[in-house]
Amino acid sequence: MFTRKIGIDLGTANTVVFAPGKGFVINEPTIVALSLPKNSVLAVGREAKEMVGRTPENIVAYKPLKEGVVADYYITRAMLNYFINRSIGRWNMFRPDIIISVPAGVTPTERRAVIKAAVEAGAKNAYVVREPLLAALGAGVTINSSSGNMIINIGGGTSEVAVISLGSIVCWSSLRVAGNKFDEAIINYVKKKYSILIGEQTAETIKIEAGSALPMKSGIEFEFRGRDLVSGLPKDLSITSNEIAEAVTPCLMDIAASVQEVFNQTPPELVADVMEKGIILSGGSAGLRNIDEFFKRFLGVPIYVADEAIFCVARGTGMVLDHLDTYKRTLINK
Repeated sequence: MFTRKIGIDLGTANTVVFAPGKGFVINEPTIVALSLPKNSVLAVGREAKEMVGRTPENIVAYKPLKEGVVADYYITRAMLNYFINRSIGRWNMFRPDIIISVPAGVTPTERRAVIKAAVEAGAKNAYVVREPLLAALGAGVTINSSSGNMIINIGGGTSEVAVISLGSIVCWSSLRVAGNKFDEAIINYVKKKYSILIGEQTAETIKIEAGSALPMKSGIEFEFRGRDLVSGLPKDLSITSNEIAEAVTPCLMDIAASVQEVFNQTPPELVADVMEKGIILSGGSAGLRNIDEFFKRFLGVPIYVADEAIFCVARGTGMVLDHLDTYKRTLINK
């Protein structure tokens, strides 16, 4: 069976591809490794991520998206071409229709760049839909209802907060503080407290294995290695989940303040709906331990983490693809 439609959650940290009838066919890092000086693509996705921080001078690992938007057009096009070919088969004669997620705060220029890159990478038609709408669909929210729903989608590059009613976004905020900023905060914390330098991948591993948004009674301890800034030699060290909570709290406070800002703009009737239903958390960074409890304490509103939160946006693209003609008139900017 030929795949003529695919949905792409084009994230800063990870890209997830959904194909109707097949499910999630790709879930790989948004990274491309290039060979210099010819700029030829050596690896994409998981294979390229393994090269980060380990490459010689003639190989560079790029992240073509920065804070949710295209930072390098040509590398993004090469990466999309790779993901499209892997999804539909390199020898498939049919060019697929593609739904791609974009941040709520995407500019017209950024939107056009994504569409152009997708078409040049092999799409027949490319459509973009704002992430909060896709995340809400993927989390099981009935977005066409007159009742208000709030969703916080925390990815790698951006945190999107939106109140949705009658199939559209009423109020929103797009903050460029998310999973990558958590990693940076951990790197800076370890550097400042222990005079140890660690890389992005180590920081991400620490966050996944022992990360928490709040201090824990029985904290998790994680051992890692870094470079001692005093002696210049490798050094083993252990860090606790409570220390990580201390490191990432400023980032979480920024996101919570963004939610508060959206509440200030939201009509009172929709605020009442949100208070009754609670707020849904989605995105890969929603997997941080106790993040729901952190926002509940700060905002005083019930918080629920969506099932398979990392896949909500990609699942939403699949729902749009199933009813493409209907959603073309409402959600999609072509």
